[in-house]
Amino acid sequence: MEEKILEVRNLKKYFPTPRGLVRAVDDINFFIKKGETLALVGESGSGKTTTGHLIMGFYTPDEGSIRFNGIDITIPIEKRPKELKRMIQIVFQDPASSLNPKRTVKDIIEEPLKIHEKLSKFERFKRILEILNYIGLSEDYLFKKPVELGGGEKQLVAIARAIAPNPSFIVLDEATSALDVSAQARILKTLYNIQKEFNVSYLLITHDLSVVRNVSHRVCIMYLGQILESASTEEFFKNPLHPYTQMLLSSIPVISDEEAQLIPKKIESRGEIPSATNPPPGCRFHTRCPFAMEICKEKEPPEFQINKESNGIPHTVKCWLYAEKS
Repeated sequence: MEEKILEVRNLKKYFPTPRGLVRAVDDINFFIKKGETLALVGESGSGKTTTGHLIMGFYTPDEGSIRFNGIDITIPIEKRPKELKRMIQIVFQDPASSLNPKRTVKDIIEEPLKIHEKLSKFERFKRILEILNYIGLSEDYLFKKPVELGGGEKQLVAIARAIAPNPSFIVLDEATSALDVSAQARILKTLYNIQKEFNVSYLLITHDLSVVRNVSHRVCIMYLGQILESASTEEFFKNPLHPYTQMLLSSIPVISDEEAQLIPKKIESRGEIPSATNPPPGCRFHTRCPFAMEICKEKEPPEFQINKESNGIPHTVKCWLYAEKS
């Protein structure tokens, strides 16, 4: 088995509010191999971004552990060693808010080099030019500020900043969702090339299943703080199991007969997404599920491993419909 670069075990994060605890992340488990992309998918409020922020150390978990290269990193970012901060980077959803509007592109890319690399001023400048060339931006961009860039160009600069210190793991938090189709394609191609050349691992946080199909190796589906289904990308699109997964897939727009054949029969969910401060008992999706049984309302399903694997990757699902098939 390929070596794991990241392993999340029994991770929980609750946020107190006047209306009660928000169960943002509620006992999840997953791992990512070296050079692999894991897509963490779900609707708004599913807990996927909170998961990414826990990995980065922006939040401290209430329970559970996060291990990076076998070392426990379940500590706030300010307490993490400098080398660990170098190896784990993030690209945020909105580059306009994550890039300092007063700094030039050169300054933005140079900052992590100053922190993490022992280079002379000339060596840093040379490295900046190499990075710009790698992401497809010319020297003309060196002294531009974010306000002078388009959305895709801003995100390329954010990616350049993330890869500057040579990380081995990057959290991509909805990194393409705010971009038009052409800019999105450019970003995805750049990320693919980075992974292929430098063996970087990605946690791809997204709600866009079209992006997932093109770039990920494995998929985890989140709903109200829990992972409901996990599989290789190939198996996931071929054989979606959980009713929530089928609902998400049936809503993907298609442009060809071949794509239409991969889409499950339309599943209409019922009701609204429950509040994370008061999740329903039993299966959290049962209030919207057209196949809900009595047990779904009363008892939370365990994780069932279905006897179908793709490339040695098990297909797991939390759904009582599969209790006798595991």
